[in-house]
Amino acid sequence: MLIKEAEFIISNTDYRKCPPPVLPEYAFIGRSNVGKSSLINMLCQRNKLAKISVQPGKTQLINHFLINKEWYLVDLPGYGYAKISKTSREKWKKMTDKYLINRINLLCTFVLIDLRHPPQEIDIEIINNFGMSQLPVALVFTKHDKLKKLEASTNLENYSTYLTQSWEELPPIFVSSSKTGLGRDEILNFISKNNPVFKPDLVKKV
Repeated sequence: MLIKEAEFIISNTDYRKCPPPVLPEYAFIGRSNVGKSSLINMLCQRNKLAKISVQPGKTQLINHFLINKEWYLVDLPGYGYAKISKTSREKWKKMTDKYLINRINLLCTFVLIDLRHPPQEIDIEIINNFGMSQLPVALVFTKHDKLKKLEASTNLENYSTYLTQSWEELPPIFVSSSKTGLGRDEILNFISKNNPVFKPDLVKKV
């Protein structure tokens, strides 16, 4: 897929105020500081499309970007940032959950995971929630360039083994690096192949 246009459209705290659900949509979510904004910028080849911050917890809204006037990329608030108040965390979670459950044109959510770390309870919980809710999900392991080749493959294998304890069939898995561009073609090809699944005429009749 060639990204010709990538345009910020709107930020919201309510899924009902998001753009009309007439185009396929893909959301990106992950633990704070997992490299979500960097990945989005790498995919779209735009340095400042999604704002990058050294301070975790910067994304606090549902952010919509229109790609090639054909599909939406959605940047969701991160989770697991301890320095944010419990009230704010619960507010973000409620906002995100409502979006994930009710957004009828959402074809897949990419859950980002830092490949440098062993399986984290909070990531496993998020992934399993998608499975239990029967919501389409894919996993993107970030920061591959921070590891040696053997370390990266070992960590990925360990994570996959851990997930098979609760998943009969694993969701699609991608390995990425915002620095080297690893995983870009695979993720965009996945999106390109899934876009035809969305039937806007059916949405309009709901």
